[in-house]
Amino acid sequence: MPKAIALYSGGLDSTLSVLIMKRLGVDVMPILFVTDFGCSVSRRSGGKPTFPATEPLGFSIEKHYIGEEFLKLVKNPKFGHGKNMNPCIDCKALMLKEARKLMEERCADFIITGEVLGQRPMSQRRDTFPKIEKEAGVVGLVVRPLCAKLLKPSLAEEKGLIDRDNLYAFSGRSRKPQIALASELGVTEYPQPAGGCLLTDPIYSYRLRELLARNPSPSMREIQFLRLGRHFRTSDGFSIIVGRDEQENAEIEKMIMPEDYALQLTVDYGSPFVVAEAGISEEGLNLAAGLCVRYSSARRERLVPVQIVQNETTEIVQASPAGEREIEQFMIQPPDVRD
Repeated sequence: MPKAIALYSGGLDSTLSVLIMKRLGVDVMPILFVTDFGCSVSRRSGGKPTFPATEPLGFSIEKHYIGEEFLKLVKNPKFGHGKNMNPCIDCKALMLKEARKLMEERCADFIITGEVLGQRPMSQRRDTFPKIEKEAGVVGLVVRPLCAKLLKPSLAEEKGLIDRDNLYAFSGRSRKPQIALASELGVTEYPQPAGGCLLTDPIYSYRLRELLARNPSPSMREIQFLRLGRHFRTSDGFSIIVGRDEQENAEIEKMIMPEDYALQLTVDYGSPFVVAEAGISEEGLNLAAGLCVRYSSARRERLVPVQIVQNETTEIVQASPAGEREIEQFMIQPPDVRD
C-alpha cells in the first residue's frame, strides 16, 4: 500500500484530496501545520481554524507546530509578501519541507496537497508550483489530486503508485466542482472559504508591521494578542487592547499577566474587557479607562466608574468616554480602514 503525507488545512479541498487518495488505496497521514497566524481563518474566528470532525470520514489529523520558523519567514520572505503580510510562496515551501521530513521518517512515498490550479493568485499558479517544489526539495514528490491532470505527472504517477486517470482537472476559483465531488464522496459538512490566513487581513497585517517595527523579536503572546480586539498605542509606546464582544473579552482575560492592568465597568452596563500593558503611564491608563467607557453601553454617560485591577490590587476611577480625536490618534489601523 502506498503511503502519503497530506498537508491538511481543514478546508474542503484538502479534505477531498485525502478522500481521493484513500479511495485509490493510499495510506494517508493528514498533517495540520499550526502557526500563530491561522489558516483559512479570520480575526473574527479568533485566529483558530474550525472544521468538522474528520473521524466520520475515516481519518484523523495530526498537528505539528511550526510557529517560530514561520515567524522568521514572515519577517523576511525570500519570495516576498502578497498584498498584505502573507508570504504565500515561502509558507507553502516551509510546509512542504516539514512534510518531506515526515515523509522520510515514516517511509512515505509522496506528499499530497489540496491545491487547485489558479485558485490562489500568488502560490497556486502553474509557474509557482515548480518554484515551490524546488525551494522545498520535493521536486516530483507532490501530488495535487484536484488539479493533477492539468500538471506534469508526479513521480508517484509515473511509478504507477496511483492511477492518473482517477485524479481531477479542477482549476480556478469556482467551488462548484468541489461541491459536486463532496456530494459524491459523502462529505456533507465543510467550512465556507475564509479568504486565506490572518496575514491576508489588512488590519491584522498593519498591526503586525507596527509591532515588528517597534520590536523585531516580539513574544508569541504579543503575536497572539494581535488577532483580538481593537488595538491602541499610547504616546509613550504602550499597548491597550479593547475586547469587541463577549468571546474576545474571555480570550483577552485568559491571556493577561498579573502585572498587566485589567479594566471593566463596575456598573450594570455592557462592558468590554480592556488590558493595558504593564508599565503604562498614568496618562495612558486614563486613556484605557476612557476607551473602556467609549466601547461600552455607557458611552453616552458623562462619568462612569471603571475598575482597574493589577496584581490583585483594585482601584476604581471615574472616567469619561474617549473622544473620536483620541481614537483616531491612538488606534493602530490603516488610515483608510475603520475597525
